[in-house]
Amino acid sequence: MNRLTTQSNFSAPDDFYEQLIEAHRDLSTEQSHAMNAALVLLLSNHIGDLDVLAQALETARATVQAAD
Repeated sequence: MNRLTTQSNFSAPDDFYEQLIEAHRDLSTEQSHAMNAALVLLLSNHIGDLDVLAQALETARATVQAAD
């Protein structure tokens, strides 16, 4: 059963993207990677459903592998 929402769930997706880019402004590459890792862990904790998180990991990895 697929419970991962992959359709846009944002009322204003461009606003979130702008906030995400702004949060990375003036960070080094290392700091940016660390912030991304912290964000993933915070949002994963918020979701809290291991099945949904496993689907998200699998989907994200497949997206990256398809780009190669």
